[in-house]
Amino acid sequence: NIQLPSQKICTVVEADAVVKGQTATSSYKPALLDNGLKTMVPPHIEPGTKIVVSTEDGSYVERAKS
Repeated sequence: NIQLPSQKICTVVEADAVVKGQTATSSYKPALLDNGLKTMVPPHIEPGTKIVVSTEDGSYVERAKS
């Protein structure tokens, strides 16, 4: 049996600009990661940011700690 880690650190390579007026509580924006995966991230995440992604469903978990 192979056990995969539950989370992986990835780098955002592309992220859409935030539309003015969107609230940070409910709006996420699409982002492309360095492994080719697309996921939704909070508005404050910019290209070059390292984030933690769930390997189960590819969802954003948190900004990676440096």
